[in-house]
Amino acid sequence: MDLPRSFVIREGDLRILNPFDAGKLATLGRALKLAPGTSILDLCSGKGELLCTWARDHGVVGTGVDISTAFTAAAAERAAELGVADRVRFVHGDAAAYVSDAPVDVAACVGATWIGGGVAGTLEILARCLRPGGMALVGEPYWRIDPPDQATVEGCHATIRYDFRDLPGLVGLFGEQGWDLVEMVLADQDSWDRYAAAHWLNVRRWLDDNPDDPLADELRQELTENPLRYVRYGREYLGWGVFALIRR
Repeated sequence: MDLPRSFVIREGDLRILNPFDAGKLATLGRALKLAPGTSILDLCSGKGELLCTWARDHGVVGTGVDISTAFTAAAAERAAELGVADRVRFVHGDAAAYVSDAPVDVAACVGATWIGGGVAGTLEILARCLRPGGMALVGEPYWRIDPPDQATVEGCHATIRYDFRDLPGLVGLFGEQGWDLVEMVLADQDSWDRYAAAHWLNVRRWLDDNPDDPLADELRQELTENPLRYVRYGREYLGWGVFALIRR
């Protein structure tokens, strides 16, 4: 059980595997008013930057779960680097099936709602791990501008227009599912640029070092197509944010 190797190549040395920079992640941590000892379960935790930096800055404790062995190892290294390995731990496993030993104060799935087949299913996964009154964190794309055609939809890595909602529609969905939206921090075009463009450099450097690798042709095509796709479609039409929710 692992992510395809292309994911690890693409993310390279990035610490945050979403269109969020360190400043926005820190803003989110401050906005949530996290008290020392707050327990967090981070599903699809990637390289662990959320848990590690919030443990350092706010004194939280918690567990991250991710299907990638490479990302899980990187998260553990980051915890040791920041001196928080006694407060956070990282587990290689299926986030969709993971259930914490005890209810937590905050349950997060930031940028991977595919584990629940979408927002509604992911909120149910998070709810089963939350204490009463606990907070869910969901990272999710939304349409900044209504896509005018199917080419735009596919250029934003969606299959149909209704794979994503616009921001009012997404906020409305949270309410329909019985959750109050209590905070949010949204990506901007600069944080999108930093995330998307970092992939291109990571892929190019890998191609230069591995021209005969079996993945080389696939990633060469990706590097040829993705920059234009991003500036034509994703940068203009697609938003992203992290939303803090408490069940009614």
